[in-house]
Amino acid sequence: MSAWLDAFVPAFALLALGALLKRRLLRDDTIWAGMERLIYWVLLPSLIVSALAPLNLAELPLGRIAAAIWGALALGTVASVLLARALGHGHAAMTSVLQGGIRFNNLMGFAIVGALFGAAGTGFGAVATGIIVPFVQGATTLAFAFDGKRGPPRPLSVLRQLAINPLMIAVVLGFAVAALGGLPPGLAPTVQALGRASVALGLLCVGAALSLQSFSDRVPTQALTGVLKLMVMPAATWALCLLFGVPPLATAVAVVFMALPTAATSYVMARAMGGDAPLMAAITTTEHIAAIITLPFWVWLVAP
Repeated sequence: MSAWLDAFVPAFALLALGALLKRRLLRDDTIWAGMERLIYWVLLPSLIVSALAPLNLAELPLGRIAAAIWGALALGTVASVLLARALGHGHAAMTSVLQGGIRFNNLMGFAIVGALFGAAGTGFGAVATGIIVPFVQGATTLAFAFDGKRGPPRPLSVLRQLAINPLMIAVVLGFAVAALGGLPPGLAPTVQALGRASVALGLLCVGAALSLQSFSDRVPTQALTGVLKLMVMPAATWALCLLFGVPPLATAVAVVFMALPTAATSYVMARAMGGDAPLMAAITTTEHIAAIITLPFWVWLVAP
């Protein structure tokens, strides 16, 4: 019980503290915008690199993990689009349902698997992130591009957006460093220190971005998207991990990461790329609240 409290109380307490700080102490949006840029461009990539660097890639079942996660993400992508169409939503709302259905709050994931499974959990969390990010970024970028107004997306433009994504860069760099034997002395603790800072600051920023005023916006869409993301996606991942023979710890981490609520930056992406930002804010908030119940359930179910 104490291990569970150590894993989940800090994660959700930091979300609540972020919401409180935004409303009481740090009300200036520019403060949070600056922290979000620091986390996105420096701290989170450092966490990914530092977690991947010490891994022995030859011993990891990367192919099986990737097959399970990508299979679940493909299912989630199709299901998100079909759900939005069944609910009568247009393209903008569909992109919000898609982001709510397949994107993930990896900072919360690192906090939980690190507390529960230690360095090995953090390492597998970085592997899961490295597998999830390319698919999710590619799918959402294409979804926004196919809006029917600007013509078909240009492949070079899509590839450029993926190539300059800091998480994509961190994943490639992390796997490359791991293949070369890890980070050198001196640099390793520096990158690790930056990575550790990302979790607490990131969860504070996520909490600050949540909006309780959005609960009444298209409630059926919020509820069904939440069921897809928090229940269907981890269930599909677990089933595929069992099918492909993924080891227990890797399976547990993959399921936890796929059971995470959508990323808070989904709202920023929706607002910047012509999506349905109010619906995205509503889905983000309700998924994080529902995850208080669903995440412990999945950890209890799949923990080795």
